[in-house]
Amino acid sequence: MFKKILIANRGEIACRVIRTARRMGIATVAVYSDADRDALHVRQADEAIHIGPPPASRSYIVIDNILDAIRRSGAEAVHPGYGFLSERAEFAEALEREKVTFIGPPVGAIRAMGDKITSKQLAAQAGVSTVPGHMAIIDGADAAVGIAAEIGYPVMIKASAGGGGKGMRIAWNEAEVREGFQASRNEAKSSFGDDRIFIEKFVTSPRHIEIQVLGDKHGNCIHLGERECSIQRRNQKVIEEAPSPFLDDRTRQAMGEQAVALARAVDYCSAGTVEFIVDEHRNFYFLEMNTRLQVEHPVTELVTGIDLVEQMIRVAAGERLALRQADVRLGGWAIESRLYAEDPYRNFLPSIGRLGRYRPPPEGRRADGITVRNDTGVYEGGEISMFYDPMIAKLCVHGPDRAGAIDAMAEALDAFEVDGIGHNLPFLSAVMEHPRFRKGRLSTAFIAEEWPDGFAGVRLPKKTCQALASIAAACNFIVEQRSTRISGVIENHRRVVGKDWMIALDGHEFPLAIVRDGEALQVTHVGSKPVVVDVGGWRPGQTLVNARIGRSRFTVKIDARPQGFRLRYRGADFRVYCRTPRQAELARLMPARKTADTSKMLLCPMPVSSSPSMSTPATRSRRASRLQSSRR
Repeated sequence: MFKKILIANRGEIACRVIRTARRMGIATVAVYSDADRDALHVRQADEAIHIGPPPASRSYIVIDNILDAIRRSGAEAVHPGYGFLSERAEFAEALEREKVTFIGPPVGAIRAMGDKITSKQLAAQAGVSTVPGHMAIIDGADAAVGIAAEIGYPVMIKASAGGGGKGMRIAWNEAEVREGFQASRNEAKSSFGDDRIFIEKFVTSPRHIEIQVLGDKHGNCIHLGERECSIQRRNQKVIEEAPSPFLDDRTRQAMGEQAVALARAVDYCSAGTVEFIVDEHRNFYFLEMNTRLQVEHPVTELVTGIDLVEQMIRVAAGERLALRQADVRLGGWAIESRLYAEDPYRNFLPSIGRLGRYRPPPEGRRADGITVRNDTGVYEGGEISMFYDPMIAKLCVHGPDRAGAIDAMAEALDAFEVDGIGHNLPFLSAVMEHPRFRKGRLSTAFIAEEWPDGFAGVRLPKKTCQALASIAAACNFIVEQRSTRISGVIENHRRVVGKDWMIALDGHEFPLAIVRDGEALQVTHVGSKPVVVDVGGWRPGQTLVNARIGRSRFTVKIDARPQGFRLRYRGADFRVYCRTPRQAELARLMPARKTADTSKMLLCPMPVSSSPSMSTPATRSRRASRLQSSRR
């Protein structure tokens, strides 16, 4: 076994590899750019070596820089993570020349599967179901139009060397083929230095389902079930789960067998993923093979109990797989949500800045059988850089079934505190609560179909708003009582906190009465029976309240504001006003603040750094107005 490995990557995947290597007793070497000098993966590794300026093109993907770090550290093997150099055959060949082990597949497999055209030809030869299309190089737009007409619309125009959704267009007619062909070609050239394009049939209402494979250097190869990755935005995965809510046992077995057949055809060893498009009738078609560890690998680990990073290291060291196909068992259900530094209210514009607050939910297995896992590469007080992928963390849960896993994910997202930057937590929560997602009616067009005009927040049912009003009233009562306890004041002369309050939130007003009943707080809404509200020992200044109302449990983010709070729950984000009846009466007489008219302004989208203050459409409009005024 290796004594020291170098991780040619950064962020959460570098931390992920370090965690397994440490458990295996293997020393780790991190590499870092100027921008990552204080990064978490640098802190966690046993050694860290500087490799260049912030841009990845001058640091993380410069092969000579990585080779120099290997020589300086004496590392015996290199784990590439994903992205960067993970699927660069030239890198694997350079390691061979240095007599350093590449913790990944053979160079031949990387080359064969890295080319979309070649990989589809090999898949067809291996008996893998492929999408009808033209797999040869296309010379120009006229040829593309003829090929598309022969295949039948709609078609997908794709870059041969593509990945991550780049160089990809859908065309529904001749005009879109001409436009999409040139656009894909230009994007492929700028992104990959390779402008080769091919065309295939576009499957309508498709699901993106992938099979995890694992092979060793002794001819053994197995699959570890599937992952459903259909929740995507701009061809980038957002939420993944294992197993798929759509597949039956027969389809799962057939997909697994074909994935293994393709892996064997290229003498694959290490962990890899064979991706398929699946139509509404469970017909499946080969999409591509990723010759690396996938971002979403944790959900497979949670349902199988197999550490994929450990298996990659053992296979690279020459060990045989200790597992056979019959040993693989899928247990329970796992879901992964990708937390990105993107503002969902501004068309997911990237956000940069300092993490003023970063407090994930507690990890580990709970008494109720739920497991929470958070793979991350950041920490509170750290910075989100403009130079790299905006993913902050991968929040994963595992439960006994899909409904339980979804509920657990919703609770975990509620408990995840992030401030200082824009982020997509509200959007992830909205997906978890969406009826269509809960029913498992997924497709890669899910986000575009359900939020065609962009994400504008969540409106909660009035019953939920009433429960949040009760929680806000309880917290406000604690704040008011605390403010009466001034040192030196005689007990009988303390200010009395009234029991009648008007709680206003999200367009609703809730008149209620609140009294202390021993250690409990009792809330009575007009026309309703009294309920006991337990806020779990919450104290003013705490930013998370774990509340119970009867049998219902609520985890709510809470921040103090004048006359109330800011509450965030299940994707909703709003101001709550806690007023006496007289204050509420006067507040109704106040004119509403008008939203600034930005129709005559030239506004330019740009990465933003938000603060813990409210970030609603109205406040964002006011910020834009102030920015415009300051530039006049």
